[in-house]
Amino acid sequence: MTEKKADIRDLDLAQLRQWFVDHNEQKFRANQVWEWLWKKGCHDFDEMSNISKSTRTLLAEHFKLDTIHLSDQQISKDKTIKCAFQSGPTQVFEGVLIPTASRMTACISSQVGCSLACKFCATGKLKLLKNLTGGEIYDQVLYLSRLAESEYNIPLSNIVLMGMGEPLLNYKNVLAGIERITSPDGLGISPRRITLSTAGIAKMIRKLGDDKVRFNLALSLHAANDEKRSKIMEINDSNNLETLAEAIKYFHEQTESRITFEYIIFKDFNDTLEDARELAAFARNVPCKINIIEYNPIDGEEFQQADPQKVDAFSQFLEEKCNLIVNVRRSRGKDIDAACGQLANKNKAALK
Repeated sequence: MTEKKADIRDLDLAQLRQWFVDHNEQKFRANQVWEWLWKKGCHDFDEMSNISKSTRTLLAEHFKLDTIHLSDQQISKDKTIKCAFQSGPTQVFEGVLIPTASRMTACISSQVGCSLACKFCATGKLKLLKNLTGGEIYDQVLYLSRLAESEYNIPLSNIVLMGMGEPLLNYKNVLAGIERITSPDGLGISPRRITLSTAGIAKMIRKLGDDKVRFNLALSLHAANDEKRSKIMEINDSNNLETLAEAIKYFHEQTESRITFEYIIFKDFNDTLEDARELAAFARNVPCKINIIEYNPIDGEEFQQADPQKVDAFSQFLEEKCNLIVNVRRSRGKDIDAACGQLANKNKAALK
């Protein structure tokens, strides 16, 4: 029976160095291989041109090098690009490159599918099929970064983990991927340009604080009273607003980072000034900013976009009456189902 090969990217540098020693190879070769894997984004042992052919053959005999593959790519009229990536023979997930006047953002996924079933999110209609590995998370950033350069001649400026999946339910792999993205011997992107968005897993938010992470945290709030939030986000039943408030306060104490609250505004559901007052009261728990997000329709749901006048009144109340930092986020890539909440909206095969 053939021994199953390990993915070489699952090894850390110390383990890779030890493997070279154990196989009577020069230890410094591990550093060269490491650079090919994480600095240059090499996807094939044969591409490692400064490694001898015999060593490359040895590597290929003992390891596999799993990487993602592009299966489809669409471009929006606003120049947003949605990429369908494939992990293995059948598992498809999506990443999005979002160009604006001030930044070039990669929106990446942490899981294939999602287990949380938030009512307003297309990904929530999918089953959770797989946790993406740290390498697969890194690969999305690498591909979208190269795409930004080739298509727009602009370097990637920001990364958001706001694609498919709940990042805090794939904690170890997500942090491993971010470490390779931010490390000087990886892609070298500042952690302050990375934002992890969570539906709200209180104990894992606390763990982020314990681990003193340096990237930004965004909480998908969408309602600031438990009754409303539980209607659209089942996770609120086990992670209610009081629990989340304590968790984000702890996170801020440990990291001194400002929190972002994400608030999708729905017509006749969470768009009144009373809703705004509740949001303001919750926001006072920590230094924060608030992103008001336009709702993007998905198949089979009754939610509608809030009226523009109500959105303006809502944000104006928070800014002028409550002295909060507020951004109203307009959707990008809606025509190709690449906007917030729409990922996998047209992936009918995955819904079966």
